Amino acid sequence: MFQMAGKPVKAIIFDMDGVLVNTEPHHLIIEKGLFADIGLVITEKEHSSYLGKSPLQMWTEVIIRHSLPYKPEYLSQKNSDAIRNYFSSPDKIDIIPGVEKILQKIFARDIPMAIASSSDVRTIDLFMSMTRLGKYFVHKVSTEIVGKSKPEPDVYVYTSRLLDVAPAECLVIEDSPNGIIAAKAAGMYCIAYKADTHKDIDQSRADESFSDFSLLPDILAKYLDL
Repeated sequence: MFQMAGKPVKAIIFDMDGVLVNTEPHHLIIEKGLFADIGLVITEKEHSSYLGKSPLQMWTEVIIRHSLPYKPEYLSQKNSDAIRNYFSSPDKIDIIPGVEKILQKIFARDIPMAIASSSDVRTIDLFMSMTRLGKYFVHKVSTEIVGKSKPEPDVYVYTSRLLDVAPAECLVIEDSPNGIIAAKAAGMYCIAYKADTHKDIDQSRADESFSDFSLLPDILAKYLDL
């Protein structure tokens, strides 16, 4: 799906949940608990449609779809509080296998890296501190900073500006359909990571995909000098 002359990429932007840290299954547990607390039954199909969106965006859509008598800001805050409470124990946060090795390799080549996540700022800071991965990234950007959630491209466009790199010279590592749509809408290359827990999600809009981080260096070599 790509046509390139030379090596077009100057920076790499990573999604966080489901790409750097194996938190997506835990987020589903947290959200199901919140749904139950307000007496709401959500189908698996509907729940999966929110993958990659910010808590505020998810709850805005849930409230509209189910005519709930809540403000999205209230439920979003409850969601964020539940996340930090749930992950207060370090053993709940697992780094995706192979991630740190590839981050070290990219970092050693002085290729700038950033995070663009739908999690709020405090959650990003918590996860990066607990995993000690934060040192690899020059910027850590939340969709709450730009005011629009994925699948809107704003968080990726904003991050590219912070990196001082054109969107067409950025490569994104994503996992969710909404994140992939956002990256491509921003005019960036996008490589999709497909974990075992998300075998059925649609990643067809990505330029390429991989299922093991040990395979990523060979893919990245097409786009940048590693």
